This record gives sequence, C-alpha cells and structure tokens, in this order.
Amino acid sequence: MAKPANRIQFLQVVLLLGFVAVAGRLAQVQLVQHERWAEEAVAKRTRVERLPARRGTIYDRNGVQLANAQDFFRVQIATNEVTDTAAVINQAVRRLGASRSDLVDKFRNGPRRYPSFYGPFTATEVDSIRRLGGVHLTKVYQRAYPSDGLARPVIGELNDSSGHGVSGLERMLDSVLAGVPGEQVSLRDGQGQTYESPQRLVRNPVDGLDVVLTLDAELQSIAESELDRAISQMDADGGDVVFLDPRSGELLAVASRAANGAPTSSVFTVAFEPGSTAKLFTAAALLSHDKVTPEMTVQVAEAPFRIPGRPAPISDAKLKPGSYSLAHAIEVSSNIATVKFGQLLSPEEHYDTLRDFGFDSPTGVELPREAVVRLPPPDRWNPADHGPSMSMGYRMQVTPIQLAVAYGAIANDGVLMAPTLVREIRTAGGEVSYRHQPDTVRRVVSTEVAATLREFLDLAAGESGTGGASQLAGYRVAGKTGTSRRVVDGRYTETYISSFAGLFPAEDPQFVVIVKIENPRGAYYGGETAAPLLKAMLELALQARQSTINRGRAVSATVTATAPPPDSPAASTPAIVITLPRVAAPAPAPGQVTVPDVTGQSVRAAALALHRRGLQVRVRGSGSVTATRPAAGSSLVVGSIVDLTANRP
Repeated sequence: MAKPANRIQFLQVVLLLGFVAVAGRLAQVQLVQHERWAEEAVAKRTRVERLPARRGTIYDRNGVQLANAQDFFRVQIATNEVTDTAAVINQAVRRLGASRSDLVDKFRNGPRRYPSFYGPFTATEVDSIRRLGGVHLTKVYQRAYPSDGLARPVIGELNDSSGHGVSGLERMLDSVLAGVPGEQVSLRDGQGQTYESPQRLVRNPVDGLDVVLTLDAELQSIAESELDRAISQMDADGGDVVFLDPRSGELLAVASRAANGAPTSSVFTVAFEPGSTAKLFTAAALLSHDKVTPEMTVQVAEAPFRIPGRPAPISDAKLKPGSYSLAHAIEVSSNIATVKFGQLLSPEEHYDTLRDFGFDSPTGVELPREAVVRLPPPDRWNPADHGPSMSMGYRMQVTPIQLAVAYGAIANDGVLMAPTLVREIRTAGGEVSYRHQPDTVRRVVSTEVAATLREFLDLAAGESGTGGASQLAGYRVAGKTGTSRRVVDGRYTETYISSFAGLFPAEDPQFVVIVKIENPRGAYYGGETAAPLLKAMLELALQARQSTINRGRAVSATVTATAPPPDSPAASTPAIVITLPRVAAPAPAPGQVTVPDVTGQSVRAAALALHRRGLQVRVRGSGSVTATRPAAGSSLVVGSIVDLTANRP
C-alpha cells in the first residue's frame, strides 16, 4: 500500500501535467489558432447576405426596351422566428404552392429548420406572406426580353446559373451590364434568430449600366417579319437582311433566319460568294487606277468567252452581243464584259482594292463571333481563274455585314466607316458615360469615283437594269443584284444564293440595305427575289409611325419630278374616295408640297400617300381616314407632320 506522501506527490504531478495541458491548449487557441477561431465565432454570430445588382437595360435607339431586369423574390421561412404558424403555412400553401404536409413536418422537427421556397416569385405573389414574422425575402433579378424576342441573336442570352452573358451583346458587354453585387451582414443569437445591428456592415450593390443600341426596333421588326414572309413564300433555306447608316456606321436592323424560321446570327458568321454584287468593286479598281474611260468599250460576242487555261467558259444568262462600256456592263450585269474589263487590272491592283473595301478582315462589330474569310494573296492567283472569277464575285467570300460596310463606303463618298451596334452607355440615372462617334477606317476611293459608282448603281436598278423590281413610287433606289451558285463541301452545287445591295434613296443615301436569300425554290435571280423584298421593307418603313427614314431629305431632291398631282389618288390599295368640289389651291412654293386628299382611304394607304410627298404622319384611330389636319390642298414644308383622324378609336 502506497504511503500518503507518495499519493500526494502523484496527484501533484497529475495536476501539474493537467495545468500544463490546459495552458498549452490555451496558448494554442489564443496564440496559434486565434484567427481561425475568431473567424468561426464571427461566422456563427453573423449572417452574410448577398445583395444582387440590377443588370443594365438594353434599349433600341428610340428608347424601346429590348432586354431588362425584372424584380423577383426568393422566400425563406425561419421556423424558430415564426409567431403565427398557421398563417404562415396557409399563405405558403396558397401563394407559394408549398406542400402543406411537408411544411407541417418541418415545423414539428425542431426550431432550426429553414424551409425555403426559391420560386422565384413576383412582388404580388409574396405580398401577403412577406408581412408575417419569420419570413425572409431575398430580391433577385431575372432577365426579360419584352419586345417579343426582337433581335435576339444580337442581344444574346444569359447563363441560367451564373447570370452572366454567354452570347451576343449580353456576353460582349457583360462587364458593363452586370454591375457589382453588394453584401449585408446581420447578427444571430444562439437560437439562430437574426438581428439588425446599428453597426452592421453594408456594401450596397452597384447596378449595371444601361446600353442604347443603334438598332431601330420598328425597322428591325419590319426586317424580321418580311424576311420570314419571303423565306416562306420562296421555300428558301434562310436569309439575311442588313440596314446600315453609311455615314455613321450605325447598324439600324440586322435579321437572319433559317428555313424553319429560327433566328440566327449568320449576318455576322456565315460567308458566301457575293456574285454580281461584287462587280462594283471591280469597277472601283478600274476607275481608281485609271484603267478605263467613259468611252472605252469591250466587245461581247454571241459565243461564251473562253480564257486559255480556264476549264469553264464565261457566259451571260441573257447574252446580248455588242459593245459594252463599263457602266453598261454593270447595268445589265454582264459577266463577259466585266471579266474583259477586269483583265486590265493586275492581281495586286485588284487584290488591294478588295482589301481596302474591308474584305479579308473582320469589321470589328461588337459581337463575340464574326467570320473571317481571307482573300488569297495575289502571288497565289491562277491568272486564268482567280482574276476573272473575282471580277464576277466568285473565288471570294464575304459576310452580309462586310458587304454592307463596303457598299457603305460607296454611299459615303468613298470613306469606309467602322460598323457599330452600340450608340450610348448610360448610368441608371441617365448620365451618358459613352457615346459613339463615327469611326473612319480609311478612304477607299475618291469622291469622284464613289459618285461614278453610285451612277452605275442607279442604272443597274433602273428600268433597263437587273434591279428594277426594287423601285418605289416617289423615291429612287440604287443598287446591284447578285446571283451565285452555292458552295457545299468545297464544290459548286446547282442551288443558288440571291442577293441585292441597295442604296436608299439613290440621290442622298440614308441606308445601305443588303438582302440575301439562301437557295430560293423557283425564281432565283437576285432581281426576282431579293430586290422585291427590299422594296417591300422600304414601303413598310415609309409607312411606319416612327421611322428612321428622314422623309424630307429622301424626297427633297426629287419631289418636284416625282410627286403625283395634288388631286390624284396616291395610294396603292383600292379605296372609295369622295372628292368634294373646292377652289383649286395655289401651287406650292419651292421646297413645299400639297397635302393630298386621302379621306376614305385606309390609314396605311393614306400614310403611304403622305410619305411619298415627304410628309410625316401622326395617326389617331384606325380604319378609314375621316379627316386630315392640315386639310387637303394645304401647302406644307417638306417634312411637316399631318394628323390623320380615322373612324375607329
């Protein structure tokens, strides 16, 4: 049996070791692991909530919302904070669609259950439950596209989980639109109840910036609907439309469709051989290098034109033997005459002109994907093949947006402008932080050459040209048709691409319009397919209540020659018109037009008649027109507004 002294000594050693262990542990906790335990303590007694930032709104150029962020709420119920269990359960079941049995079970299984109903729900849906104790709401934003999916490939999509852009402008401008989320820190007690402390940390979210696009929603809608109609009527495999302001580079409408009507981004991403629309660039090279004079002609014989070393001869669809000037070759789209003129160019001269017009490089438009198709360098050209083929628009590929930019240089007196989709970037308060300024890329041709090329286009879209189906009553369209065989897997097929590149109006172009139809069934020449589509779109744009077209500018140079007599019906649709006798109005002064009598006509027909005079229209009601203000026969300055009153409110 151990002596008492030994037992006491043993106990002292044990106590000493225990003290040392406790002291060591204290040192470990307080000195070595201090930060870890401090962080854990803060985490347990605080709750960090993420405060989402509102994603910026995307507008068209006139303030129409194309994409916005709508308020929604996620709901969480802290069962230990609920004061009226029955009311919470009833409202959750009725308003949120929760299961009553599951919710009752969660309330019975302890106070630390937090049933969540993530929804998300609208403000109306959570209005009755949000006032009850224990109910916590977290605001979230969901992206909405209120304009019926207008220009969706351009606007793009968001990732459902991250909320960041994955395509289109939503991706390209994600850092601008997204904003910066905030944080809010609140205190929790041992039972998990949350308290707001006066000293809580709050970092407010920073909302994303708003973006104003160059697109015109009304013109975009016209382009999309008319393209859909044309593809359906022609049983085509798809198509593209581009409206471009040649002076600023602003894209006003871009539409692409597949055969099933699905929107695509092929305006920017799919290249094609432009065919005869590229003959104008051959003419540009010839004029810029002084290879031709207005009097110079080439001979076109009845037989197809054969070039030594080229397997296939060159022929014209409607061969007319004779002497052809360069202007006449473009007017009637003669392959033989254009190729013969093109032989005056060296490969370097031809290649450099095409590159100057923007072919061989991306346009730089603000989208994440753009097709880049390289031109073969001149040292790789087969003289018997590449030069003649490129003169006709073969052996080269372009995207519709590249073709629009290139024709824009011709409309803009020879100056190539960089295209853009972004007009302004604004804060949520409306302060402009960025405004697009026209970006000059280079001068491609001289002012004189550009004017001559526009004259060629005017002829090509005239009565004796291939694009006559593009003409509007009261206006003049200049442009060039194109028809090329489709390339599939590197081989030419027996299907076609029809196109038309137009300037509207011809005298002082406000628009460059590119129309492309992929594999139309039946008629397939550009003058029979793409040109009428351009005409239909322009007619609707002129009838639109809010149009990008400056009608006064469009007709100011031609109103005297093209305006119909004041008392003649101007509408293209049949209407019953009752004309009352009245004193003849005096002739309008220069720069003025007379208001025609449009009473009894449909609003659409009346608006078209007034637009043809260079007048703007404001409509009240629908149906048939009962009155105009100013009255018929009044003399107005071009660009003035005429109020139409219709018989149905």
